[in-house]
Amino acid sequence: MLDKIAQIVAALGREGDISSDFDLNPHVNAPRKTLRAAAVLVPIVQTPMGMQIILTKRASHLTHHPGQIAFPGGKVDAGDVSPAATALREAGEEIGLDPDHVQILGQLPHHETVTGYQMTPVVGHIARMPRLSPDPAEAAEVFTIPLSHVLHMRNYRIESRHWLGQPRFFYTIPYGPYYIWGATARVLFAFARRFDHEN
Repeated sequence: MLDKIAQIVAALGREGDISSDFDLNPHVNAPRKTLRAAAVLVPIVQTPMGMQIILTKRASHLTHHPGQIAFPGGKVDAGDVSPAATALREAGEEIGLDPDHVQILGQLPHHETVTGYQMTPVVGHIARMPRLSPDPAEAAEVFTIPLSHVLHMRNYRIESRHWLGQPRFFYTIPYGPYYIWGATARVLFAFARRFDHEN
């Protein structure tokens, strides 16, 4: 396990560009506005089945991305001293994750979202599956997917939909009944690319 954690830390230290919801859509102009700061936690937990990533299914009544698969996280508050502080606070509020259980391993470059956020993905390790208590106002479900599934580039696809009269392309990484796409899939893709030479 320690070797895998060391690999993850090394991978996070490799060069990487910021990503964007507009990466696959050069024909679409990103809105010119000030991006708001946000952070999400990419929680990697050790389980008897190996390392897993904890994800949430957003509550269906939320204004932004209802019912979509996401990392726990949200916008930076005035009292947050770092992206990690934001990510841990939000994970505590959304899924009841005790920040004392999380070892921060590093972070990925910013991701710019279509909703106007500059989101910092913070990667953390959890030694064993904790007891979680998701807030039903935020998360309809909490589940895990194998880290091995995320790290294999062949599991990613590029798909498209028509939106506002134009085709929009995006990354997906389906897993079982879960359709993971958009910013969440793009962040996982950026993470997996750092291990691509090992796959």
